[in-house]
Amino acid sequence: MLLVEALLLKALAIPLLAWIAWFDFTTQKITNRDVLLLLCMGAGSLLLLSLQSGSWWDTGFSAIGGLVLFLALFPFWVLRKIGAGDVKLMAVMPLLIGGNSLVVFTVLLLFFAVATAVLVKNPFMLPAGAFRLYVEHMDRKGVVPFGVPIAASAICGIVYLIYESLVLANSSGILGQLN
Repeated sequence: MLLVEALLLKALAIPLLAWIAWFDFTTQKITNRDVLLLLCMGAGSLLLLSLQSGSWWDTGFSAIGGLVLFLALFPFWVLRKIGAGDVKLMAVMPLLIGGNSLVVFTVLLLFFAVATAVLVKNPFMLPAGAFRLYVEHMDRKGVVPFGVPIAASAICGIVYLIYESLVLANSSGILGQLN
């Protein structure tokens, strides 16, 4: 039953990630409150999964991954190449996604970051309404909101993780035993 609660915590993070992406796009800010909520959801989910499996490997791997990401990205913040909110959000992602799904998250992040870079260089590829919104926000600030591809990658990674867990539970007969 702990798996259900862990997946529910991850699912509850999806609307928060969507909010973070929108707020970062419109204001170029990621609040500490939102990052702390994601941290609590991710740590709680990992704790529940560790209690269920009896192994703390994934939790430790995720914590070390978050620390490494924070230490690796901190100099870029000092040089003003990336925002502090982006650094904190990236540091929380291994805890939210989990160590086993970090490869999926990384590939998705690469895809969404390249897509963001292409759209920033070629905004005419956007539909008219999205182009108008883009021009309103990008002309004012001139910075690229990196929280948007981070949040989009995390949302897709969480959806994939939930789907994978449900398929595994269904194929192993666990869901049939619950009925």
